Amino acid sequence: MQYVPGLAGVPATESQISYIDGIKGVLTYRGYDIQELAEYSSFEETTLLLLFGELPTSEELANFDRKLRENRRVKYNIREIMKNLPPTTHPMHMLQVVVASLASFYPSTEYMKGGTENQDYINDVTVKIIAHMGTLVAMWEHMRNGYDPIEPRKDLTYAENFLYMVTGEEPDKDWARLLDAILILHAEHTINASTFTTMVTGSTLANPCSVISSAIASLSGPLHGGANQKVIEMLDDIGTPDRARPYIEERLASKKVIWGMGHREYKTKDPRANILQKLSVNLLKDKSDKLSVSFETALEVEKVCEELLGHKGVYPNVDFYSGILYKEMGFDPGLFTPIFAVARSAGWMAHWREQLQNNKIFRPTQVYKGKGSACYLPVDQRG
Repeated sequence: MQYVPGLAGVPATESQISYIDGIKGVLTYRGYDIQELAEYSSFEETTLLLLFGELPTSEELANFDRKLRENRRVKYNIREIMKNLPPTTHPMHMLQVVVASLASFYPSTEYMKGGTENQDYINDVTVKIIAHMGTLVAMWEHMRNGYDPIEPRKDLTYAENFLYMVTGEEPDKDWARLLDAILILHAEHTINASTFTTMVTGSTLANPCSVISSAIASLSGPLHGGANQKVIEMLDDIGTPDRARPYIEERLASKKVIWGMGHREYKTKDPRANILQKLSVNLLKDKSDKLSVSFETALEVEKVCEELLGHKGVYPNVDFYSGILYKEMGFDPGLFTPIFAVARSAGWMAHWREQLQNNKIFRPTQVYKGKGSACYLPVDQRG
C-alpha cells in the first residue's frame, strides 16, 4: 500500500456535481461554466442547479425561491441558544453549534436509509438548512455585539436579505448583485476538505444538520475557509502598495505562507479570483472613482507574487479577492468565513444528497508504522 499525504489526487467518489481543470483554469457546475453563472444566474438558481442537475424552469425557480423566503425565520429556542453563547464566540463556532442543534427540530436518523426513500424529507430539510444559514450568520453579527437581531424579510432575494439583516438598511442593489456573484462562486468546488467531511459524515446516515455542522468545522480552519480573513490581516500588515515587495520577499525568505496565493487544484490563476477581480474593479471604481488602498495593495501583491511565484504555478485563489470585497462592503472580518459557509451549504447539500443515492460508509485503511509485537508487564515490573 502506498500512503499519499492529504489523499492528494486520490479519487474518493464519482460525482456529477462540479468539475475542475486545474491546468486550463476551468470550473464548471453541472457542465455550466462558472463565469456564465456568476454573470447571468442567481444564487437561488445556481443552488437548484447543484441540487438537481438542471437549470430550473421559471416555475421551479419561483417555487424554490418562495420556500427559501418562507424558511428564513428560526425558532425562538435557537435564538435562546445563541443568547447563551459568550459574545466572544467566533461566528464559525456559533454556526457549528447552532446548525448541529437544528437536529433537535428536524430529527431524521430513522429516515436516512439512502437511495430515493423519504425524498420529501430530504427536500424539506435541504431548503431549511440553506435558508437558515444566512439568517443565523446575520443574527449573530448583532447578538455578539449586544443587540437584538433583525428579522428577515420575504420580499428580498437571498443576498439582499443578508445585507439587510446585517446592516439594518435597505440593501444597495450593486452590493447585493456582487454578493450574489460571490455566493455563486463559493457554492461548490468538488471534493475539498469540508465537502469530503460532508460525505464522510453523511455516509454514516447521520442527521443532515450534524452533517453540515461537521462541514462547518472543517471549513473553519485557516488552510481552508479561514484564509480569506488571513488575507485581510496580511494586507493590513503590508499597509500600502510600496511595501508589498519587501513584505513578500521577507515572507518567502522565511518560508512563511502568502495568504490567498496558490491552490492545490490550479496551476494557473483561480478562475473565481479572475471573476471577482473583474467585478470588484468595475464596481469599486463606480462607487468611489478610485480603488481603496487595500485593493491597490492587493493588486501590487498579486503582481509581485506572479513575478516571484508564477513559475511554480502559484497564483491568487478565490480567498485573495473575496476577503477584500467583504471588507469593502463593510463586513467585520469575523463574517468572512461564515459567508463562505452560507454559500457552500448549497454544494454540501448537493454532495450529501448524491452520497445517499449510492451510499457506502467511508472506512479507509492505514499504513501502520508503530511497534511490532510487545509484551505487557505489570506496572511494578517496569523499569
